[in-house]
Amino acid sequence: MNWPVIIPLLIFLLSIFVIGFWSSTYLKKSDSFLQEYFLGSRELGGFILAMTMIATYGSASSFIGGPGIAYTQGLGWVLLAMAQVATGYFVLMILGKKFAIYARKYNAITLVDFLKQRYQSKWVVLFSAFSIIIFLFSAMTAQWVGGARLIESLTGLSYTSALFIFAVAVLFYVIIGGFRAVALTDTIQGVVMVFGTLIILIGTIIAGGGIPAIMQDLIAENPNLVTPFGHDGGLTPAYVSSFWILVGVGVVALPQVTIRAMSYKNAKAMHRALITGTIVVGFIMLGMHLIGVFARPILPGIEVADSVMPLITLEVLPPWLAGIVLAAPMAAIMSTVDSLLLLVSSTVVKDVYLNYVKPEASNQQVKKVTIGTTSALGIFVFMLALSPPDLLIWLNLFAFGGLEAAFIWPVIMGLYWQRGNKHGALASMIVGVGSYILIHTFAPNFLGVHTVVFPILLSFIFFVFVSLLTNQTKEAAL
Repeated sequence: MNWPVIIPLLIFLLSIFVIGFWSSTYLKKSDSFLQEYFLGSRELGGFILAMTMIATYGSASSFIGGPGIAYTQGLGWVLLAMAQVATGYFVLMILGKKFAIYARKYNAITLVDFLKQRYQSKWVVLFSAFSIIIFLFSAMTAQWVGGARLIESLTGLSYTSALFIFAVAVLFYVIIGGFRAVALTDTIQGVVMVFGTLIILIGTIIAGGGIPAIMQDLIAENPNLVTPFGHDGGLTPAYVSSFWILVGVGVVALPQVTIRAMSYKNAKAMHRALITGTIVVGFIMLGMHLIGVFARPILPGIEVADSVMPLITLEVLPPWLAGIVLAAPMAAIMSTVDSLLLLVSSTVVKDVYLNYVKPEASNQQVKKVTIGTTSALGIFVFMLALSPPDLLIWLNLFAFGGLEAAFIWPVIMGLYWQRGNKHGALASMIVGVGSYILIHTFAPNFLGVHTVVFPILLSFIFFVFVSLLTNQTKEAAL
């Protein structure tokens, strides 16, 4: 056991448990269990909003999978990853005030709440809940695999033992603390991510003999590693520019990100989050992916790309510092997992149970069902994560694409186009998800662009076409 590395990580986990306990006191005092558990009573300030968005979005794929692919592809993947810099800006500019105003007006706690009030359709609600549960399961599985792989490479424990430790840690503080615990731990995790990125980047550059020496080594190995097109020329201009839709613009539709846009305190908090979020995402994405590329000459021949990050950290830093710094990817993974767990739990409890199973349930019953659901979901994801895929970033991106194809137009057009109705929304969601799964399975990256592009285009056409063909119903009055 590598104790100098493990002890700082244990201290980090302990501090997160303390926050979970502290947040649970708010749950006991709160008048509305649902508002506090799933939204932190809509009291997020600017810095916390920025950090919780970054920590949720910067997940295992940014800290484990992203550097792993950058290690293989070279600087082309760094360029592609930088498409994510504008993400927070897009989300808060497009959704921002308007979404938060309607969320408060409708008393919406989840994205599906908003869609239910906007379209007044049982089928829109059920299909939304179905999409969130299906796609977020694959996203959550990816994160749990990332967390377990990290603990496994740090401690030398078996993958199953590492996964068990990770699962217990996350379930504990999500169940007792709810959204407030998640947002506060996200803030600590966001700060750890920034400093962790900086320290590993500096350590890697020093170990490689400086940037000019690293560049010479990369060119000597394969000149394509320093071009925008990837190690084998596979990152074509069409693919790179269309990937921007997946990780830049389309993120507006991710339920785990939209919930952040309805939880802030006031407009000042939102504006501060816009600036902070954009700067921090830019720094983390650039730093983490550069580390992946720069690690190649220092540690050649790594076979499991997902292990690049822990291995380079242990190589270039003293053990005690590696332990502190590796709390960064751990933080990224935990912060995404806790948000996804809350989201799927709120979908089951709020969107299905309270809407269609037991609308008159008491606060106490809701509490029991919520905690039971969250625990059951955690156990189910644990079972799925026991036999992991090789490269978890693809699992994560598959989930992102599916959710974007389902929600992007019902959310954006629901806010900005009064003529849009429930028929258009349902058609858009079914066509978006159906075409995404078909193209992903039978013709991935069709015509050289990312799989998500055509489903998003098709879902837009169907939203507009079906809304115009059918009668405008009373729900369209925004």
